[in-house]
Amino acid sequence: MRSVTFVASLLGATSLTAALRVAPRPNNHGTTPEGFLKADPASLDKVEITQKNLLVGRSTSPRSQVLTDRAPNSPSLMVKLVNNFDRKNTIRSYISGLDATGKVFFVSPDGKLVYPKSKDPRVRSEIMEDITLFLGPRNQPLEVPLPSFIRSGRIYFADSDLRFFVVNMGEGDSVIQPSVTNLQDPNAQVNWGFVELSYMDDSLYANISYVDFVGIVLGMMLTEKDGSTQTTAGLVADAVTKICDDLAKQKETDKRDWASLCIANADGKPVRVLSPGNKHDLDPKLFDTYWDTYVNEVWNRYTAQDLTINTQTSAGRVKCRVSGDQLLCEGSDRGFAKPTGKDIWGCNSGPFAISEGDTPVHAAVVPRICAAFVRSTLLLDGGNDQPSLGQSSYYSVSPTNHYSRIVHSYEVDGRGYAFPYDDVNPDGNEDASGVVSSDNVQSLTVYVGAPPPTRGQDD
Repeated sequence: MRSVTFVASLLGATSLTAALRVAPRPNNHGTTPEGFLKADPASLDKVEITQKNLLVGRSTSPRSQVLTDRAPNSPSLMVKLVNNFDRKNTIRSYISGLDATGKVFFVSPDGKLVYPKSKDPRVRSEIMEDITLFLGPRNQPLEVPLPSFIRSGRIYFADSDLRFFVVNMGEGDSVIQPSVTNLQDPNAQVNWGFVELSYMDDSLYANISYVDFVGIVLGMMLTEKDGSTQTTAGLVADAVTKICDDLAKQKETDKRDWASLCIANADGKPVRVLSPGNKHDLDPKLFDTYWDTYVNEVWNRYTAQDLTINTQTSAGRVKCRVSGDQLLCEGSDRGFAKPTGKDIWGCNSGPFAISEGDTPVHAAVVPRICAAFVRSTLLLDGGNDQPSLGQSSYYSVSPTNHYSRIVHSYEVDGRGYAFPYDDVNPDGNEDASGVVSSDNVQSLTVYVGAPPPTRGQDD
C-alpha cells in the first residue's frame, strides 16, 4: 500500500508537476540532547507545495467561498470522534476530501461543506473559514455526519490549531495539507495525524498507516448494520515518546543517527517520528551507505545459490539468481540491479520501481524481495525461500529497518503498515494492514490519544 499521491498521473498534466517544489532540505535545525530534530515553524512563505501534501481539486465556481448543505435524500455516514486522552486536552479535528465532482471540501462545525477558494492563481492563501471541529472531554463522542461521497478523505486530529492553505495551480483549487518533512511548516510543532478514508456507493474504506510517519495516536472501530465490528487498535498511548526513546537507544547501539527521525517541539518533546524514507528526503546522506555491505553479501550468496520467491499468485514459485551485476528471476522481463538505501526504504525506486509493461511475475517479485531487504531476512537460515520465515525472524539482525521494528512493537493488535509492502507474509498469516472496510457500514468511530476500548469496556 502506497501513501504517496502522484499528482501528475491524477491530472494527466505536466504543468502542475513542473510547478511543484521539492521537499525542503534541513537548514541547520537545532537538536535536543537526545538528538531529536527541533521543528522551526515559520510563516506562509515557508509553506511547501509537493506531491505528498497537495490534495488536488478540480475547477470550482468563481465565488470566493461556497457553503452547501448535503443533498436532502442522500445517505450520510455517521462518524464518531472520541477524545481518549487521559489528561485534559482540547483536541481539534478537521475533515477534508474530494466530492463526486472532484472539488475539495471540508466539513464545518454546523455540518455544511466548505469549498475553499484561492484568491489569486498560483498564490498560496490560508483557509480562514471555520473548519475546526472541537472534541469533547474524554469518552464523550462528537458525532459528525459525512456526505454520501468522499474520496481521498482524511480525518485529521491535532492538539493545537492546524493551518491549511489553498492554491490554484491552473487545474482547480487544491488544499496544501500539513507537511511532515518541512520542519518550517507552520504546523511543524503541532502533534497531529490522520485517518485516510473514502466513502462511495455506501462502501467505506478507512486506513491507519505508519509508512510515512507516526504522529498523534489513533485507533478506529467500524460498526456494520448487523452489529458486527472491525477494529484497528493503533498504537499504545504516548507511542511517539516511547518510539523516540527506543530510537535513541538504537543510536547508542549502532552509532547511526536513528534519533534524528524524531521531530520535537520547542520544549524538546517529540511530536512525530519520520520514516527513514521521509528522513532521506531531508538528509540523503544520513543512511547513505547503511545497506551497502548487506546488499553486497546478498549478491554474493545468490550468485552461488538460488533465491526462490513464492509469488503467492498463479505464477507460483520462481527461482532467481545473480548473474553479472543483476538478480535475474524466471518469468521476469528484466533483472534487478543492486538497490540503494533510498530504494530499500521506499520500495518504489530503482530496481523496485514497477512499470506498466512489467510482467505479472516481475510485479509479484518486487514487493517480496523488497520486504525481505527491509526485514533483513535474506541471509538468515531459510532466507533463500521468500516469504517463508515468520515474524519472529523479522528485524532480528542488523542492518535492518529499526523504525519498522520499533513501530510494530508498540502496535496493540499488530495492524498498520510501517513500510509499503508490510502485507508481504508467508501464506496463512493474518492481514497486517490497518484497514477497516465494509459495504454495509453503520458508523465509524475514531479514537485519539489511546487505543479503542477492549471487549467489556465502555466506549
